[in-house]
Order: sequence, then structure tokens, then C-alpha cells
Amino acid sequence: MDPLYEPVRVRAADERDVEAIRAIRNDAIEHSTAVWSSQTVTAEECRDWATEHLARGALLVAEVDGEVVGYASWARWRPKEGYRFSAEDSVYVLAGHQGNGVGRALLEALIAAAREGGCHVLVADIEAGNTASIGLHESLGFERVGTLREVGTKFGRWLDLTILQLRL
Repeated sequence: MDPLYEPVRVRAADERDVEAIRAIRNDAIEHSTAVWSSQTVTAEECRDWATEHLARGALLVAEVDGEVVGYASWARWRPKEGYRFSAEDSVYVLAGHQGNGVGRALLEALIAAAREGGCHVLVADIEAGNTASIGLHESLGFERVGTLREVGTKFGRWLDLTILQLRL
């Protein structure tokens, strides 16, 4: 972490954070392959999504100098009952704050929250070209379990999906 960079504070999200979360998510949708959608999230959609995650204690935010600069969440990996103890993680950091320990702080806290929430396995589905996110997950104990070739598309090109897992 850059010594001049303000310390990262990770905390449970609340309703006041929804617009900041929406802005971070929409930026990722518009400018990256982290989210495989081109449809930005409306205020109502984000509020509904956040309400469900807040009820489970599955939504965190990272602040730097009082500004929300990232968020992380976990949600059921698959809808069928047999998968109920497996969850998928999501970690997003606002452009300009990446590479300064925000993602690591969020993911460390998210792992603890998922464990506390009764998860047995966390799954990370990451666009294969996102080596920073893959490296972050691996540095915290996630194991690479495979890559699915050309299963998605965005910005006019085919995307590969690398899957990692962490047994909690």
C-alpha cells in the first residue's frame, strides 16, 4: 500500500451506501469486463439488490477518507438447495483506488463475513484477463479450479471465465 494513501476502513454497508455502490457497479459495467452486462443498474434495482444483501449481512463497503471507494458482497452461488452452503463473492473498487489495498481489505472482511454467515465454500468467477483480481484471490488462499473458454462476450470480443474456490 502506498504510504501516502489513507487507511482503508471496511464496514457493513447500510442504506446510505446504495447510491455509491450503484455508481461503482455502473462504472464497472460501462468500462470493464468485470461485469458481463452492458445494462447499467437503476436506483430501484440497486436498492432491491442491496436490501436482500443487507438482510443477510452480506454487503460491505470500503471507505478512504470518508468516501466509499469499493464494495464487496456474497450471494448464493446457485439457486438449488444442494448449493445452499456455497456462495459467490463480488469485489469492486472504484477506478483510481485500485492497487492500494482496498480490494484486499474488502475480500479479507468478506471471507470472514461469509464464514460467519454459514458458507462452506466461496466461489470467484473472474474474467480470465483480470490477472489482478485472480492474483488477489490466490493470495488469500483461493485455488484455481478451471477456465471456461469463450463463455461470455462484451465489447465485441469473447471472454474466458476463470473459476476459483476457497473452502472456509
